[in-house]
Amino acid sequence: MTVRAKICGLSDPAAVTAALRGGAAAVGFVFYSPSPRAVTPDQAAALAEPCDRVLKTGLFVDPGDHEIDRVLAAVALDLIQLHGHEAPDRVAEIKHRFGRPVMKALKISGPEDIAQAARYPAADRLLFDAKPLAATALPGGNGVPFDWRLLAGRRWPRPWMLSGGLDAANVARAVALTGATWVDVSSGVEDAPGQKSPARIGAFLDAVRDLA
Repeated sequence: MTVRAKICGLSDPAAVTAALRGGAAAVGFVFYSPSPRAVTPDQAAALAEPCDRVLKTGLFVDPGDHEIDRVLAAVALDLIQLHGHEAPDRVAEIKHRFGRPVMKALKISGPEDIAQAARYPAADRLLFDAKPLAATALPGGNGVPFDWRLLAGRRWPRPWMLSGGLDAANVARAVALTGATWVDVSSGVEDAPGQKSPARIGAFLDAVRDLA
């Protein structure tokens, strides 16, 4: 089984270089200003320039159309990641309006959260992330895992990614428990919030490559 990795929250050229050299299949740029990983559209455009061979993802949180328009005018994203409280109709609307595949993130803490996947038939991909522990936490990138056994043996009619608290030390166990073929990491390859470590990125991608 081939497992592919997405490195999310990239905000500097050294981290992008490490992701590409390490064999990341996707990179992610955060367009959510409260995040320590946030970048402007122009910054993302510069960072994405060498990423022509990988999936370029933009992370948005309950975005308005004008916000997405502004980003897409600067950077050619391959995938729009919706990481807020977007309703199923809004996911479908964004997909139709902007003509891009959409990935809906679902925040997981129990079985009832897994069931929410069925509410998003318009999503081209799903992302299962840990539910934030506090109301003041960011929508993602908090370095917190959920009980991966909740995904064991489950199948969905569309591709999905596993996220939440992954790092080089635990990604093998996470994949073994869930059967994930895509993994998404952000805080697990950082020295501090928003400060990506090329060495940690390399170690994570090495660990993913060893799963093949």
